[in-house]
Amino acid sequence: MVRRIILLSLLTALTCTSCDMFEAHPYDVNITGERGVTEKNSQKIEKALNGKKEFKFAMISDTQRCYDETKDAVDAINKRGDIDFVLHGGDQSDFGATKEFIWMRDIMNGFVMPWFCVLGNHDCLGTGKEVYEKIYGNSDFAFTAGNVRVICLNTNAMEYDYSNPIPNFGFLKSELENLPSEIEKTIFLMHVKPKEFIFNNNVNDLFQWYINKFPGVQFCLYGHEHQLTVDDLFKDGILYYQCPSIKDRIYLVFTIKEDGYDYEVIKF
Repeated sequence: MVRRIILLSLLTALTCTSCDMFEAHPYDVNITGERGVTEKNSQKIEKALNGKKEFKFAMISDTQRCYDETKDAVDAINKRGDIDFVLHGGDQSDFGATKEFIWMRDIMNGFVMPWFCVLGNHDCLGTGKEVYEKIYGNSDFAFTAGNVRVICLNTNAMEYDYSNPIPNFGFLKSELENLPSEIEKTIFLMHVKPKEFIFNNNVNDLFQWYINKFPGVQFCLYGHEHQLTVDDLFKDGILYYQCPSIKDRIYLVFTIKEDGYDYEVIKF
């Protein structure tokens, strides 16, 4: 009887959702803190860069389980004083657990400038996509930076069935048909590049077709493979820049100018 009482007491403690020491379930989608991060930061950057044709942004990627390195990257980028916004190439989490997203969001909220993060394939595990959407918003989104449209896509096709198209060509079509009048250039951000297993390679050619329809495509950005590479994937002149994992203590900086852009690799 004594053993039964002790066991029941332990089970009660373990399932107590009000206790800070225990979590009901790692995939419980119980979001604390800020939500709607993408929309809030979109409004900030569109206001800050309205009418501008030159600006500078940084990119980081694949920060899963690298909390110290991510915090150091936030501090390093903040200290520069010349970065207008930051892009994250996906994989905030390793297992799609709710706490991973919350911890990483809180670290990146340390940026003094607006920041944006796409969905990675690890972020899709468990209830990760649902958690991502509750914290950030839609996994396909876009914002305007001066005269540039930054289009951010979920390209993690192999993490899903085929009931919905990924990449979302309906979203790309809508973006193409409804571009703001001031847009002269386009940048694309995704986690997985075309011609990589997680991308749906049945639609490589259609993806390239859509990309080339947008005005003044500057380049495409991605993460996922934890390497630093620059490739002309389709031999059409559009470069794909891969940002390595933050574990390597590297971030990228792009300076958009009226007559082109500059690209830098920064170690911190």
